[in-house]
Amino acid sequence: MNFPSDVLYEKELSWLSFNERVLQEASNPKVPLIQRVRYLGITSNNTDEFYRVRVADVSRLAAFSRDAKQKEIYRKLLTDIQDKSRDLQNQYEAAYELVLRDLRKAKIYLVRESQLDENQAQKVSDIFREQVLPELSPMLIDKDHLLPEIQDGCIYLGVKIVNTDDGISYALLNIPSDRVPRFIKIPQLAGRRGHVFIVLENIIRHNLSQAFRGIFDIKTIEAYSFKVTRDAELELGEGIDQSLINRLAKSIKKRKQADAERFVYDADMPEDLLSLLRKGLGLTKYDSDMSGGRYQNSKDFMDFPNVGPAYLQFKSMSQLPQTLIEDTAGSIFEDIRNKDILLYYPYHSFDVVIDLLKTAAIDPQVKSISICLYRAASKSKVMDALINAKHNHKKVNVVVELHARFDEEANIAWARELTAERVNVTFGVPGLKVHSKLILIERQEKGSLKYYTHVGTGNFNEKTANLYTDFSLLTYDQIIGKDVAKVFDFISYNYRTYKFAKIAASPRNNRSHLTGLIQTEIENAMAGIPAMIDIKCNNLVDADIIHDLYRASDAGVRIRIICRGMFSMIAGQAGLSDNIEAISIVNRFLEHARVYIFYNGGKPGYYISSADLMTRNLDHRVEVTAPVEDPDLQQQIQDIFDIQWCDNVKARVLDKLQTNKFRQTHRGEKVCSQEAIHRYLLTGKLPTTVIRQRKRRQKDLAKSFNVGKLSKTAKSSKAK
Repeated sequence: MNFPSDVLYEKELSWLSFNERVLQEASNPKVPLIQRVRYLGITSNNTDEFYRVRVADVSRLAAFSRDAKQKEIYRKLLTDIQDKSRDLQNQYEAAYELVLRDLRKAKIYLVRESQLDENQAQKVSDIFREQVLPELSPMLIDKDHLLPEIQDGCIYLGVKIVNTDDGISYALLNIPSDRVPRFIKIPQLAGRRGHVFIVLENIIRHNLSQAFRGIFDIKTIEAYSFKVTRDAELELGEGIDQSLINRLAKSIKKRKQADAERFVYDADMPEDLLSLLRKGLGLTKYDSDMSGGRYQNSKDFMDFPNVGPAYLQFKSMSQLPQTLIEDTAGSIFEDIRNKDILLYYPYHSFDVVIDLLKTAAIDPQVKSISICLYRAASKSKVMDALINAKHNHKKVNVVVELHARFDEEANIAWARELTAERVNVTFGVPGLKVHSKLILIERQEKGSLKYYTHVGTGNFNEKTANLYTDFSLLTYDQIIGKDVAKVFDFISYNYRTYKFAKIAASPRNNRSHLTGLIQTEIENAMAGIPAMIDIKCNNLVDADIIHDLYRASDAGVRIRIICRGMFSMIAGQAGLSDNIEAISIVNRFLEHARVYIFYNGGKPGYYISSADLMTRNLDHRVEVTAPVEDPDLQQQIQDIFDIQWCDNVKARVLDKLQTNKFRQTHRGEKVCSQEAIHRYLLTGKLPTTVIRQRKRRQKDLAKSFNVGKLSKTAKSSKAK
């Protein structure tokens, strides 16, 4: 079956559709109010990263493509991105006003400088003089000189000063939100109850003339906020050695001078000041230039203070014990030897992994620990355990990925600290990011070395393990251990050829492994054998994988996809993807796990992976996909997937136009999957809706397939 080029949805536009789903949560009155404020911050932060990375990439392709047709395609895409971004900006402003209104109802106030009473005004002036003024460095600008360095993602005030002689001057102020809190609490109005906050830039506006004291004879002075988002890509030479740290540090600094990709400004900014800034930034018609509200850089809303009654925030969700570990008196190594262990964060505690590393650090029988570090917490117990292991004379090998975007500086710091402690630090593979989530522990047992292995879908980061849903498999399977040892060997000696017995690893065989499993389902469907695929991932954009799934659908394979972010497939379209359904779930936890389930003629294969279905993950990174073979753990993965599939509260249907319509609520119980999974892991009971859905699916399969005979769909596929 051949597919035309228009059966793929542009991944950049799909990403904007994902961010719209986040923004929907900010507008949803059923979401606790303080969390809605934070969703505004998440939306803003996501947008910044989108322009730094994805739009910057399209801009480079548009600028440097030698093919005129391709250049025009990229320019058209940039225009489409601008149009969609402006629409989202309007939605954002509406959501912001809605949130402000609901905050006021809850007696939480964000005030402007013009709304201050005398007592509040004095307090704001004191804060300005004591905390803010020492941090300000005004920069004068004019049409005859280049703009001073405008830093990526920072908030600026563009200032217009009219002197008493009617001369006009312009200046910039960098808002020091990295040194002074963005939201500052001030006294309430006399006789009123509640919480009053003023944002940092409004404190500056209230005292604006003081920032230019003694310089101008001011008649009027006005300030308008703006923000610039720059290209975040780093260009580095080839070769991995110690000097890479220094070269990378220099490259990070270059981000400050990179091309501007987005310019967002206060819609009330006067045209003369706006024109001066546009010219100074060198913006073209293909760069995103959009007006907005009074406040920019709303990502700080992610850290909005916890104030007001408890119901304004999510109810706490207790972490559940991993009974195979916490109900036994033996060591964690004994527990893993007895039975594979599956952790699902944040429902289970990441402390299990920390305990594994701490135990390995002091266990006399442990000889070595190897780990891949992509992102770590700023105060990392993982790192403490690894350093302690070195102090206890273990061989410790840490693969530090210096190119983990926006965590480069943190990883440089960790690399330096680990090296200072004489830990063996490896900087990955030239041209390939090491994105695997692996731990390999070698332990002396009965005269031979045995492997204890961790394969996961998420980072070794205590902070994000409380916010992201991810799987960790802890196994004593020696075949998997030997395979993972080969991955670590490949990272050090990437010119060697490796074969894996159970795992699949990018760039070696992850793609061929997945396509082979899809092909098996196609062949089964064509033979009249029930064939199904369940996929849970962050992004599905690889064209070849999508086309394979289209072929599978055409052959009669039933495919269910839960995709959080970018989704380039067109699901549920007659004649193309009739047998594919897709949803996306956005809720309090970030859905980050990657799971691939293949029915395999009634002997299902279950796989967890660090790899999304993206070309970069399958071909240009070091990624690992591992089987989960324990029947109890397989059932748990299937149960979790089915609970999520039955979500009728937070699930959006991924339709052809990605309109983000919520799934229709059927009669019966409502299923909010994240809450339902917590109850399931606590009690072992599935929602009634899941049980009914499984029965319906089995009946549908029985009708669609006749074992040993070609279905009509399969005959059609074979004829093509």
